[in-house]
Amino acid sequence: MSNQKKLFGTDGVRGVANREPMMVETAVNLARAVAHVLKERKGGRRPRVLVGKDTRLSGYMIENALVAGLCSMGADAILAGTLPTPGIAVLVIDQKADAGLVISASHNPFEDNGIKLFSADGYKLPDEEEAEIEALATGDRLHELLPSGSGIGKSFRVEDARERYIEFCKRTFPADLDLKGLRIVLDCGNGATYKVAPAVFHGLGAAVTSLHCTPNGLNINARSGSQHTDSLREQVLAERADIGLAFDGDGDRLIVVDETGVELTGDHMLAICAQDMKARGQLPNNMAVGTVMSNFGLHKTMRELGIQLKCSAVGDRYLLEMMRAEGASIGAEASGHMIFLEHQTTGDGIVAALQVLAVMCRSGKEMSELASILKMSPQRLVNVELSSRPPLESLPTVQAAIAAAEKELGQEGRVLVRYSGTQNLCRVMAEGPTDEMVGRLCESIADALRKAVG
Repeated sequence: MSNQKKLFGTDGVRGVANREPMMVETAVNLARAVAHVLKERKGGRRPRVLVGKDTRLSGYMIENALVAGLCSMGADAILAGTLPTPGIAVLVIDQKADAGLVISASHNPFEDNGIKLFSADGYKLPDEEEAEIEALATGDRLHELLPSGSGIGKSFRVEDARERYIEFCKRTFPADLDLKGLRIVLDCGNGATYKVAPAVFHGLGAAVTSLHCTPNGLNINARSGSQHTDSLREQVLAERADIGLAFDGDGDRLIVVDETGVELTGDHMLAICAQDMKARGQLPNNMAVGTVMSNFGLHKTMRELGIQLKCSAVGDRYLLEMMRAEGASIGAEASGHMIFLEHQTTGDGIVAALQVLAVMCRSGKEMSELASILKMSPQRLVNVELSSRPPLESLPTVQAAIAAAEKELGQEGRVLVRYSGTQNLCRVMAEGPTDEMVGRLCESIADALRKAVG
């Protein structure tokens, strides 16, 4: 059934707001399907579903649609308001809800929006459960299932949702440490962390400068946040800060800037934190998990540290699945999703930042020194916008360009070409011995894609 899915991608439902699949009508039916599936599992008892959102203008529209759908199918909607995606994972458990719905398109521009689903235990739904919900949402049975009278649900708001998540984050930082004396610059990308993140780091004693914390519904991720760190790097240098922390629109990923203004990736954070956990005897199965996009340099570093590195498919849900299957407690994507299963059930930018800062505090080292553990292999990533997404294996000229690149790289590099799971893009990545080589090979494949697909 999962092969026939129409709504769900690699991270929930996503698209341009007010266009399919992010239409009000679709959101209503998706919420109805969630409510019905939950009600059946509870033996007909009324389910409780938590709803949160990021700062996009269209969040109000989708929020009201989800609430209407839930209540019309006999579920109660619990409104958390604007809160990072990982905050919903926390509040689902805190509020003893049966599921959580997050309205966000993560790092995408404000025109887009999405819906992510969490189960009662704070984990994202597996493919099989998404497929069951989707079959019901896109079918023709919903209207016959609607209750009436006292069977209709109600909605209410968690007034202190933000404060509950702030306290949760602070509890993940070691009780014997604090951030006094540290100068931190935050870039919240005008997204869902704009009130939470400054409160967390200031509350632990840091001197905090906040950038891009004035969302207006239209500026989320705009030239800011984890994908656009220019202003963060400039501010870190101007203030001679110890570290810069950038979050994406829904706060589930983190990019770090060291005190010299150099941007670091999730690969750096994984190496730093895994080494620290091993040294403290806190690295289960002596293992960390990355993805197929993890840099060659990370593989080499982990071997030198005596840590086993497993690699999942791209996407934090697949990262988490491998972590749980292999018994690992730490995993990261190069893009900044970091999961610390000791503390959280999903990627959490603020929690990840606190774990990195804990390593800084324990070691007494500057961020640049900690990051020097990882020597990155030259890598180039090109995002190619395409009009359609034909199977890559059906494009002979593209396959020929990939084969030529792989032959030139030999054992000294690799090529990875894949469609984005959330945007109409094809990602072309190459790693190899020199910047010139990987740049040239990436562009040759990208050109072949543009000519073949347009």
